[in-house]
Amino acid sequence: MERWMKVPLWSGVATVVAGAALGGVLMAAPSGHAAPGTERGVPECAKADLSAKYRGGDAATSHRYGRIVLRNTSEHACFVKGYGGLSYVGKGNGTQIGAPADRTPSPTPRTVLQPGDKVRSAVVETSTGPYSAKECRPTKVDGFRVYVPDETRSFFIAHRTTGCANPKIHLLSHKAYR
Repeated sequence: MERWMKVPLWSGVATVVAGAALGGVLMAAPSGHAAPGTERGVPECAKADLSAKYRGGDAATSHRYGRIVLRNTSEHACFVKGYGGLSYVGKGNGTQIGAPADRTPSPTPRTVLQPGDKVRSAVVETSTGPYSAKECRPTKVDGFRVYVPDETRSFFIAHRTTGCANPKIHLLSHKAYR
C-alpha cells in the first residue's frame, strides 16, 4: 500500500525528485515538517480517542458558566488544538436549535494528552430571558452537539435547557480547548 506525504511548497527545500532510476515514483525530501494531522510524531486526537462531558459551574445575571471536558480514553498520546464545534440540539432527534456557539477569542495551545488526560473548553450560556418570546421562539433543548477540533463526527451530551429557535440569537459561546 502506498502512502503519500504532503510537503509544504513554501518550505524552501527541494521537495520532489523523480527519475527513471526510481521507476517513476515520486519521493519527498525531508522538510522538517510533520505529515498533516501529526506534530512531532503525535497524532491529532479524533473522536474515537476521546470521551466528552459537560461540567456545570456558576451562574450570574442571565448567564450560566460551565465547560466541555474531553478525556483521552485511548491507549496512545494524541493532541488537541483550537476550537471544536458546539451547539444546542433537541426535538428528540438531534436537530440543531438556534445558532451554533460563538468562539470567544482565546489562546489555542497544542495540548498533548496522554491516556487519561483532559482538556477543557469554557462555555457561557445566555438564558432566553432577555429576549421576547416572539423574537426568541423558546424551544426545549435535549443537550449539546460537540465536535472535537478538526473532526466531522460529533458527541451528544445530555443537557436539558431552553434555547431560542431563532438562529439570529446567539446564546452560546466557548473558548479553545486548553
